[in-house]
Amino acid sequence: MAEPRSRRLSVEEASRPVLPRHARLKFDESRQVWVILAPERVLAPDEIAVEILQLCDGARSVADIIDLMAAKYAAPRADIGADVIAMLQNLADKGFLTQAREKTG
Repeated sequence: MAEPRSRRLSVEEASRPVLPRHARLKFDESRQVWVILAPERVLAPDEIAVEILQLCDGARSVADIIDLMAAKYAAPRADIGADVIAMLQNLADKGFLTQAREKTG
């Protein structure tokens, strides 16, 4: 029997990732580190991952995020793109990212 299709995000350049309602990116003052807080889970992303996550506002596409990061680090877009997509897909697979809902009405 087939498993029900999950609502997990398959990250591609057209995706507009955002943290799900149950998760939030927060600076932990006591540890002096950024963390993603979710029910019964805490993830401490590295500095560049935090930069990328701060751009995951549901309005920007992954392509927009890649363009911004490639410009900031003066790096080849293809290299940055592969790294950004892999990092976002990893977070999506763990339930820390979802696709922004389309605005209706």
